[in-house]
Amino acid sequence: MLVSNSTGGSTVTVTATNLRSDEGVVRACMTTNPKRFPKCRGDANSYSAVVPAGTTVTFRFKNVKPGRYAIAMLHDENDNGKADRALMMMPKEGYGFSRDAKVRMGPPKFKAAAFDVGTADQAQTIKMRYML
Repeated sequence: MLVSNSTGGSTVTVTATNLRSDEGVVRACMTTNPKRFPKCRGDANSYSAVVPAGTTVTFRFKNVKPGRYAIAMLHDENDNGKADRALMMMPKEGYGFSRDAKVRMGPPKFKAAAFDVGTADQAQTIKMRYML
């Protein structure tokens, strides 16, 4: 799937691996704004994608301007548009972040997931993780 946010720039190809099922969709967002990470809500300059789930899924953010970005992904197995939780805090669905940033008592900070995008195309592989 191709996702375009502007004209010019490079392509960031993202592959999500280790999905536990092909149910639902994978939701992803990529932002340069640390205050909007990991949800990207309200960030007009972010890139987002929704693709059908599978064991492995690949999508492309096209026309990405150079900058420092972080990617957050959710395997929304019931396709309800949100991250479902058990006991008010543990994720019931899969998640993943660029640079394989670790989750510790909440999502990682932007800095832990951030990577640089220049003028050359690049690829990111993100391993989906599940707590339950």
